[in-house]
Amino acid sequence: MTALLIRTEATDIGLVRPVNEDSYICLDSAVYVVADGMGGHAAGEVASALLTQTAKEILEGLDPEKITEAILRQVILEANRRILAKAAADNIYNGMGTTASLLCLKETEAVWAHVGDSRIYLLREGSLQQITKDHSLVWDLVENGSLTPEEAQTHPKRNLLTRAVGVDAELLVDTGNFPIVAGDKFLLCSDGLTNMVNEAAIKNIINIVPANNPAKLLIEQAL
Repeated sequence: MTALLIRTEATDIGLVRPVNEDSYICLDSAVYVVADGMGGHAAGEVASALLTQTAKEILEGLDPEKITEAILRQVILEANRRILAKAAADNIYNGMGTTASLLCLKETEAVWAHVGDSRIYLLREGSLQQITKDHSLVWDLVENGSLTPEEAQTHPKRNLLTRAVGVDAELLVDTGNFPIVAGDKFLLCSDGLTNMVNEAAIKNIINIVPANNPAKLLIEQAL
């Protein structure tokens, strides 16, 4: 599981899996990426690492003010191509994939791109808002009224994705932008956090003052 609360970060293997399939990067205090891999053996770890490596190659050194939704989308599409190519070249990586949540903070605006069920949150004036939409079966069920958000959190198929990076050659990437104001806080995290900790608890932990590393506190709560 990974929590990236700008600008503190923490990640942990958790209590179930033998490897940590999450990857993340922070570039120049402006670009933030979280990826949660999936697939057998070490494949999920490989897929998420390919995503963050691709993001670093393309975005590192760029003026944040010139980073657009289209550029973030292209990062994810290029990672999609690389993951598919690696899986095609070696059967051990068949079926691997990853989520991708990318956020770029400019002077007055944030731009983002997203695939999967990792999340980007905005905490503003005491209100916690999920910016991204989960590409998952249970999210679809919540949206059509078949499940409540509370039921979705413990649903046996809550980890079943409807969209991921590295699965299909044609990939639809969600993107967006919104103005930012002084005092805004942002959280990028994998579902290892949100499956274990509800949004009310997340908001309370982010609001703790002082806190040396609220991202670490979130991980501890999940564990």
